[in-house]
Amino acid sequence: MFKLNGTIFMPPLLTLIPGLESVQFWIGIPFCAMYIIALFGNSLLLVIIKSERSLHEPMYLSLAMLGATHIALSTCVLPKMLGIFWFHLPDIYFDACLFQMWLIHTFQCTESGILLAMALDRYVAICDPLRHATIFTHKLLTQIGVGVTLRAALLGAPCLILIKCRLKHFQTTVVSHSYCEHMAIVKLAAEDIRVNKICGLFVAFTILGFDIIFITLSYIRIFITVFNLPQREARLKAFNTCIAHICVFLEFYLLGFFSFFTHRFGFHIPPYIHILLSNLYLLVPPLLNPIVYGVKTKQIRDRVSKVFHSKDSS
Repeated sequence: MFKLNGTIFMPPLLTLIPGLESVQFWIGIPFCAMYIIALFGNSLLLVIIKSERSLHEPMYLSLAMLGATHIALSTCVLPKMLGIFWFHLPDIYFDACLFQMWLIHTFQCTESGILLAMALDRYVAICDPLRHATIFTHKLLTQIGVGVTLRAALLGAPCLILIKCRLKHFQTTVVSHSYCEHMAIVKLAAEDIRVNKICGLFVAFTILGFDIIFITLSYIRIFITVFNLPQREARLKAFNTCIAHICVFLEFYLLGFFSFFTHRFGFHIPPYIHILLSNLYLLVPPLLNPIVYGVKTKQIRDRVSKVFHSKDSS
């Protein structure tokens, strides 16, 4: 590792130190449990949707894409995090750290795009039900899945490239985080990081800002249509199909914005609070989403009951 004027030139390794060393072992236990439950829940969701032909509809196929994204997102974070907490393996290659950062941001932005697709699906199903089957075809859903993934991957790449090409000198190699987060890496640099900050904000507001605006507009239009339905039963049925989506939407964006703004503007908040919030932001949605949809969606709930009932019978 070459040092120049007190700075480190292009370090090959970074060290992830999230703090709370005295209780890291115990923190790892609930995180590991959350990861196992998330893997099991989302995998079960994928198996049920794949095996049940009646669930091969846009709403459930979007849910399957969301589950696959959650498995990928939690898997690219948790193993390394548990390696730090339990086995004291904080070192990570610089390029591997950048790759993890890019994967995390890609999967987060993909999740946001899928939530937008699910909101638009509910909008068409409730506001224009006669055209829903012709608009939301399997072909369109495939195009949306590919599109939101490419959008996330391509728009996230400039942040990685700017770090790799612009930032050569670093004040330290210690990242005060349990995973490789964009701003946590950028703040290590001993050079001007304004361009990197602007790029990060641009990507966040371009993707998440765009999605949240159209999701909000979709649900406003949905609520107007639902409340104008003449029959109470019809209103309750229509509203019930949106409850799970609204819960997932609020859970993802509220946690995301709280973590985002406390990381950038919460200067008086202890660092370990930032880190715990960031970890929960990555772990809670994959944990809760299968539970929310399993409880609120009758078709999935019935299929899960059938699976476990058949096991008990055998």
